[in-house]
Amino acid sequence: MDPVFLDDVTVELVKSSASDADVIWAARVSTSGESSLDEIGKDPERSAGLINFLARERHGTPFEHTSMTFFISAPIFVFREFMRHRIASYNEESGRYRELRPIFYLPARNRPLVQVGKPGAYTYVDGSDEQHALTVASMKSAYLAAYAEYKKMLDAGVAREVARAVLPVGLFSSMYVTMNARALMNFLSLRTSREGSHFPSYPQREIEMVAEKMEAHFARLMPLTHAAFEKSGRVAP
Repeated sequence: MDPVFLDDVTVELVKSSASDADVIWAARVSTSGESSLDEIGKDPERSAGLINFLARERHGTPFEHTSMTFFISAPIFVFREFMRHRIASYNEESGRYRELRPIFYLPARNRPLVQVGKPGAYTYVDGSDEQHALTVASMKSAYLAAYAEYKKMLDAGVAREVARAVLPVGLFSSMYVTMNARALMNFLSLRTSREGSHFPSYPQREIEMVAEKMEAHFARLMPLTHAAFEKSGRVAP
């Protein structure tokens, strides 16, 4: 295939077993025992206060009785940051078993390019048109050269697991990731930057793009839990 250059990521919700009601019946077993099962299927709106209480007081285990599986397509460097979160199950496509496709990441024009300050106390600001053009041209040149060498080795019979070593981390990969709501809130607290957060975070923009799309699915599936997460300063319970 011809090279493809993308400035966005893909996040699809593949399957889920996640609702606000799941949090409620899981929490109420502590006081109601087997009768907590009566909560299954009931309207969770009447128990919004319980969800707020659990989030505020950081009683997190009831949020673990949920599951969301996402398909994510993003640059490899995003996945390497993602997998620092040891709170999920991952399966990623393998360069050992398939020929990797020439799909590469390029920053959009509105992606801040210039670092101001030093690690631990820095911000990013927009670059100039010239800096963006240079960045895009340099990335394209490096990507195409690396992929040409990769194909050269494959055509010569070199194993895929060896040839892939020349490919850059700006290459797109894909994976499935499964996590519960508590783990997802932990991820979102660290990988999104929001005013009003009790603990400000400064994520790399590309992984924040993934996190934002995951959060949109989460907010739709579990609106009361998401609202409680917001209300508690985006601190994971």
